[in-house]
Amino acid sequence: MVADGKILDGITVVDLSTFVTGGFSSSMLANLGADVVKVEQPGYGDAIRHTGPPFIEGESPYYWTVNYGKRSVELDLKNDEALDALYDLIEETDIFVQNFRPGTAERLGVDYDTLSEHNDELIYLAISAFGQTGPWRERSGYDLLIQGMGGIMDVTGEEGRQPVKVGLPMTDLITAMWAAFGATSALYRRELTGEGEYIDLGMLESVLPWLTKQAGQVFADETPKRMGTKDPVLAPYQTFETEDGYINVCILNEKLWGELCEAIDRPELADDPRFDQNSDRVEHQDELEAEIEATLAEQTTDEWIEIIAEDNGVPAGPVYSVEEALTNPQVEARGAIGEIEHPEIGAVPVVEHPLKFENVDSGFELPPPLLGEHNREVFRDLGYSEERLDELEAMGVFGADEGGDGDDG
Repeated sequence: MVADGKILDGITVVDLSTFVTGGFSSSMLANLGADVVKVEQPGYGDAIRHTGPPFIEGESPYYWTVNYGKRSVELDLKNDEALDALYDLIEETDIFVQNFRPGTAERLGVDYDTLSEHNDELIYLAISAFGQTGPWRERSGYDLLIQGMGGIMDVTGEEGRQPVKVGLPMTDLITAMWAAFGATSALYRRELTGEGEYIDLGMLESVLPWLTKQAGQVFADETPKRMGTKDPVLAPYQTFETEDGYINVCILNEKLWGELCEAIDRPELADDPRFDQNSDRVEHQDELEAEIEATLAEQTTDEWIEIIAEDNGVPAGPVYSVEEALTNPQVEARGAIGEIEHPEIGAVPVVEHPLKFENVDSGFELPPPLLGEHNREVFRDLGYSEERLDELEAMGVFGADEGGDGDDG
């Protein structure tokens, strides 16, 4: 079947956010066909542009990863003409994204009440660290803080050692995915009712539903703890050391447990009363780990993957480096990493998003934009004449030639 367009073709997103939460959420929408206009501080842009090293020819590849598929305009929101231009853009916008601290949007004149006067069908997404209400609403917050306050660091790391944060900006990305889910859900509701929507999304609350197993322990009056790679409710479900590296083994039921014991030629483990049922294995995880690791240390990771996963069908996999994760045969076969043409650098890597639809297209069509690359194009699309665009430039709407000092929220 031939794919027919993209799901969000015809949807316009205006994104005033900085860094990761709003940026990744709007990139998800861009991947599905939305026209995402990234509104940036003149002369400086989104702060993530300057986050590094490393840099490639002056550009941050970190910035690329959350800004594929967008168009960039610079608007000095302290300039009344710039604000009017933004309001013109809002009239044709479906989704508006910002991650200002509560109160900043009102000060800048881009709050929901103001923008909905220009477009009463607008879906307005307000992302902040702690949400728009509550005693912490005015606090600033970033991924590290939310990992700590959201319980993630409490259960990450080795028992008896200090808490460890997840190596990814995990809470930024969790929040971004809630944001995209909320925005598309509101689009669906608007199709049914014709009504716009205001969405209040806090990072701290975004993390809590992901606690799952650990929340379940708390509900059962147990105290979750740091367990390294072990799991609180499954065993063996962890990382083991091999002769030359590491392997992850995931046993979720008794059938797989028996198959693992046969695969590693340790059938006696399946008959050991300490390891009979999953609950027994969880209770005796240290002894179980010692028995399995003593065996796995005798061969290399690749050899064990062939024996355990390929020959016996037991869930197991290597611990890849980031480079290996991006370049392995499975990822290549699925087209997960590609290239896209950058206007100044040439071909740059693009990490595609994973949704593969049968009946519609998806994928990034535009590279991460240069700062202000689409200043004239976006407003030309709104019907602004070249003369009017010249006037706006002369009035500093897009910032002074030497760079502006707009508020970055």
